Amino acid sequence: MTAAAQSSGWPPLAYDDWADTAQTLHLWTQVVGKVRMALTPPVNHWWHVPLYVTARGLTTSPMPVGGRSVEVVFDFLDHQLRVTCSDGRREAMALRPMTVAGFYREAMAMLDRAGVAAHIWTTPCEIEGAIPFETDEVHRSYDAEAAQRFWRALVQADRVMKAFRGRFIGKASPVHFFWGSFDLAVTRFSGRRAPRHPGSAALPASVSVEAYSHEVSSCGFWPGAPGVAPVFYAYAYPEPPGFADVQVRPVGAEWSPALGEFVLPYEVVRAARDPDAELMAFLQSTYEAVADLANWPRGELERPADEGTAA
Repeated sequence: MTAAAQSSGWPPLAYDDWADTAQTLHLWTQVVGKVRMALTPPVNHWWHVPLYVTARGLTTSPMPVGGRSVEVVFDFLDHQLRVTCSDGRREAMALRPMTVAGFYREAMAMLDRAGVAAHIWTTPCEIEGAIPFETDEVHRSYDAEAAQRFWRALVQADRVMKAFRGRFIGKASPVHFFWGSFDLAVTRFSGRRAPRHPGSAALPASVSVEAYSHEVSSCGFWPGAPGVAPVFYAYAYPEPPGFADVQVRPVGAEWSPALGEFVLPYEVVRAARDPDAELMAFLQSTYEAVADLANWPRGELERPADEGTAA
């Protein structure tokens, strides 16, 4: 690894090194994410459900509760879950090794003390063999250092993906963290309607039809799974003919038939002399493949390369 990569802030993140914590944290974020979904008015493409990367962790962003605003934050520096209310009320609990059932009880009690009533469906989403939160005594790991490394990887990915998003003047999503799939994503839209999405076992049509109502080029960061290293990914819906055969940048990016998308290993980015440029090349070249093959009106959707932003 180069000295530049070591000093860039991109931390090591082999999934198998923190698998137990990753699985527990995934479920904890689902508890908090479902609270956001219950309290926040619906937004197109389910944009009312994700969490957002902050300078300390992940946040719901402010949510309306009666005449107040309430925010729930995972703080991976102080290792706390905090509730902050616009009326000055504050509550906190320590992030520490504990079961999902224990986290669920403590988090909901904390919300109750803050005067926040959130009724959620307690079965986790997009997880095979899911155990309801209140009965999950299996997942109980929290390695604070590993959780912090994961968040620091999100900070780096979020930063570059926001710069990529800024190049587009068409409709684009925020850069947001989907707690169902446990990934960070940003999506660009052509402006045209898409064929009805058929859904899948993990993402039923009741969700996918709204999520993919229009043509998209989407990309993101996924921290991996048991035996699967973390990757950046990019896909299209609908997938234009020839998309899988395009040569995208940088070296190391490839089409994954198993996932049905382009992937770039996180370690390739982390070890690069210029990780930001390496990731940006992947985001840009995969988008260009979608836009060119599907005949997107790129001149109407993209910010001119020489156009700066007003101060």
